[in-house]
Amino acid sequence: MADNLPSEFDVVVIGTGLPESIIAAACSRSGQRVLHVDSRSYYGGNWASFSFSGLLSWLKEHQENSDIVNECPPWQEKILENEEAIALSRKDKTIQHVEVFCYASQDLHEDVEEAGALQKNHASVTSANSTEAADSACLPTEDQSLSTASCEIPTEQTPSSDPESALEVNDFEATGEKENHCDKTCVPSTSEKETSENVPMAENTAEQPKKNRITYSQIIKEGRRFNIDLVSKLLYSRGLLIDLLIKSNVSRYAEFKNITRILAFREGRVEQVPCSRADVFNSKQLTMVEKRMLMKFLTFCMEYEEHPDEYKAYEEITFYEYLKTQKLTPNLQYFVLHSIAMTSETASSTIDGLRATKNFLHCLGRYGNTPFLFPLYGQGELPQCFCRMCAVFGGIYCLRHLVQCLVVDKESGKQISRAVLITDKSVLKTDSDQQISILTVPAEEPGAFAVRVIELCSSTMTCMKGTYLVHLTCTSSKTAREDLEPVVQKLFTPYTEKEIENEEVEKPRLLWALYFNMRDSSDVSRNSYNDLPSNVYVCSGPDCALGNDNAVKQAEALFQQICPNEDFCPPPPNPEDIILDGDSLQPEASESSAIPEANSETLRESANLRNPEEPSE
Repeated sequence: MADNLPSEFDVVVIGTGLPESIIAAACSRSGQRVLHVDSRSYYGGNWASFSFSGLLSWLKEHQENSDIVNECPPWQEKILENEEAIALSRKDKTIQHVEVFCYASQDLHEDVEEAGALQKNHASVTSANSTEAADSACLPTEDQSLSTASCEIPTEQTPSSDPESALEVNDFEATGEKENHCDKTCVPSTSEKETSENVPMAENTAEQPKKNRITYSQIIKEGRRFNIDLVSKLLYSRGLLIDLLIKSNVSRYAEFKNITRILAFREGRVEQVPCSRADVFNSKQLTMVEKRMLMKFLTFCMEYEEHPDEYKAYEEITFYEYLKTQKLTPNLQYFVLHSIAMTSETASSTIDGLRATKNFLHCLGRYGNTPFLFPLYGQGELPQCFCRMCAVFGGIYCLRHLVQCLVVDKESGKQISRAVLITDKSVLKTDSDQQISILTVPAEEPGAFAVRVIELCSSTMTCMKGTYLVHLTCTSSKTAREDLEPVVQKLFTPYTEKEIENEEVEKPRLLWALYFNMRDSSDVSRNSYNDLPSNVYVCSGPDCALGNDNAVKQAEALFQQICPNEDFCPPPPNPEDIILDGDSLQPEASESSAIPEANSETLRESANLRNPEEPSE
């Protein structure tokens, strides 16, 4: 560590996942001296987002990590007689069963500058083979991670006094001005030229079917346009994380887009689910009688706590059985169960289902016609936003610093099955190609789990134009591929030469796929370990839930233990109230030394986050 940096801290946070980053921000904001370290070269841990080349490097890093042999470390010789060290495992055991498939064709006449191209025609490649030649230099550095968070022109983002409008939500499709800005800050200047070279113009009718072909080489060259999340989640518009972003003013470091539609998979078809009042009455799927039934039931769900007599007798049965007792058609029962309550036939009790339905309806209308928001550039932006707040108030960051001894890692039996897909079109085609969708596919076998599908378009800044980034998530019962591949086969078709010639393919073509299992450590706490010192606290990793409430609740609970009677992530002071004298200067001085690029935006506040001149459609 540099000689001019502090050597003593009040709080040391290990790992830059979401709960750790929130705790670090809260402690720094309350005046604690914070050191935030991570052995990785990027922010976020298992909450991170990667460009396509960065993801290949992450796969390579995972393979190298699995080959680590724990030896007698040299630091043991430095432990004094009156000291005791608890070793940390150097192996990351949270990711398992990694499998990569490439379906997109490769044009061997193109010069691909990046190594790591996979074999043609979905040959299964394990992590040992698929990433051996990946360019590890493409992993985000500390500076790159922060510049990504500020890629939305920070000077246009200023705090708002109105909590309802204190979050920037983009309803418009990506405009030319926005695209040009991101080309300059996020993408090499030659990418547009390379893209045009990768798509051959049809000179005769024989080549016509191939003009829209997306090759693996093109994905590699456009890899900086991808931001691929390791964990797939959405933000409830009235959830704890949104409230925290607004309260702490961290929302000025990020931008969001509405999820535009809720989908259902029924009888082999993908359908759009009407959930708002306008959607219900505009729906052509429902009869007039069904519309009245659905509105009456949803109105009851919003007020169910005021009418206990109507559900008390059904508390001991599942929500699915309860829906059968209501005046709802099978069609409506399916929509409510899988796409509004987002549960399964056996997973939720009546009370849990009513609570989930009320939460869904309560979040409608705050920022759009669905309850959900998604951060531009991926979920990995959220930990970085809180890391920036920590740095603004004096926190010190050290990436690529491995903490070798503290707490012994402990295995957890729960796993999350994840798949990341790149496809060429949406699962449900509409007039607009900029739809952001969430789809729940129910389990078909006993003991299996429903699969959550989130489809992201290019305007979310997570994939290149002409493609979609699709995340699949479920609780593991087998390996990720075994759990998720049946759903992938229902919704998508492999991208092969034979299918390219057929322009009438109904399903989206699958270009590239990654499967892996991630440990669900949401139930890990201090009680999971023996003989921990009283000043050591344990954060869990991502869970399988759709929202981020568990991370926020955990961060607030740990913060109250570390700093009792302190306010959790209060808003920063108004610049007009800051007295530049003595100790009052400390947060601003720390800001200039810890994160200079945030200087101008931290001291610039106005009544509205959205630039009045920002175009919208």
